[in-house]
Amino acid sequence: MSLRMAKARGSSLQQRRQRAGVILRILQSVYPGAKCSLDYRTPLQLLVATILSAQCTDKRVNLVTKGLFKKFKTAADFAKSPEGDLEKDIQSTGFFRSKAKSIRSMAASLLEKHGGRVPETMEELTALAGVGRKTANVVLGNAFGKNIGVVVDTHVSRLSQRLELTRQTTPEKIEIDLMEVVPQEQWTLWPHLMIHHGRAICTARSPGCERCPIFAECPTGPRIIKDRDVAL
Repeated sequence: MSLRMAKARGSSLQQRRQRAGVILRILQSVYPGAKCSLDYRTPLQLLVATILSAQCTDKRVNLVTKGLFKKFKTAADFAKSPEGDLEKDIQSTGFFRSKAKSIRSMAASLLEKHGGRVPETMEELTALAGVGRKTANVVLGNAFGKNIGVVVDTHVSRLSQRLELTRQTTPEKIEIDLMEVVPQEQWTLWPHLMIHHGRAICTARSPGCERCPIFAECPTGPRIIKDRDVAL
């Protein structure tokens, strides 16, 4: 391990907070329109779309929900959907049987316990079928403007590790680390910036370090370039 790498891994909490702050400012200027890429108009629509997004691209989900949300408008519509109808409508998102089961059960719980409305607390949301902490964070942050936690998907995980803001590997532990270094008012924005940057430049297989606007803040960038040069 190089001296620079050793220093980065041993960086203090304050140093990581400062680095996260610089990264936020730069990426906000690079991706000023960064926001949730799922199409929705209501908290219920976002909740359903997020459940459908598991193991599926947001682009595919948006194609499916364009017609789905015209057909199913309320929690009651989803809860009482005829057997097979919902499955057929969401089939192209994958795992459609389990997703349909979760959506029906989730919607039934909304009717029984929340008057058909989507609750606004982490505890109530994660008590719903098919809703884990990641999904709850998506809904709370984007539908209700509540910065309760940080969404951790594959892009957020990969970039936060490369930027050495965390050394954890599980979403739960990565989220805890990010909540320590990212300002709370930016907890919802952070994953949007990471996702945009992860798709545009810091890809999984071939990151574009040479054109990365946050290269100077990335402890692993020089190593990636060096390893690439050696391979050539």
